[in-house]
Amino acid sequence: MSREAEDVNRRLLRARDAMDRTFAEPLDVSALARIAYMSDAHFIREFKRVFGEPPYRYLQRRRIERAMFLLKHQDDAVTDICMAVGFTSLGTFSRTFRTIVGESPTAYRARMRHVPQVAPTMFAMRWNRPSSFGEARPRTDA
Repeated sequence: MSREAEDVNRRLLRARDAMDRTFAEPLDVSALARIAYMSDAHFIREFKRVFGEPPYRYLQRRRIERAMFLLKHQDDAVTDICMAVGFTSLGTFSRTFRTIVGESPTAYRARMRHVPQVAPTMFAMRWNRPSSFGEARPRTDA
């Protein structure tokens, strides 16, 4: 890998880390592009090339990952969790959740409440992480 490609990857990682820290806030492509020292369009193209999905889709997946955790471990209303992870519409949240996870937030919560933790947390989190937008993992009921 050339030094230039390494530098681009490092700048993109900085921008992705910023997205991970501020996932609940609205996506500001211009601010992320500035972090990566790129124009907006170039940032979007390079982000997709390096991480396999555009920044907005990555952010949606991160929000859903956090919602999955909250649904499993907290008793807050689905609407409250929706707002806490950065969605502004319950309908959009539910549709996106179903697309990524394969079931509604309420169904996911009901199913996960009865699944015993049989693996260390880091392995369970990795297994339950959505792989990409629109590709729900097959369900494995305990």
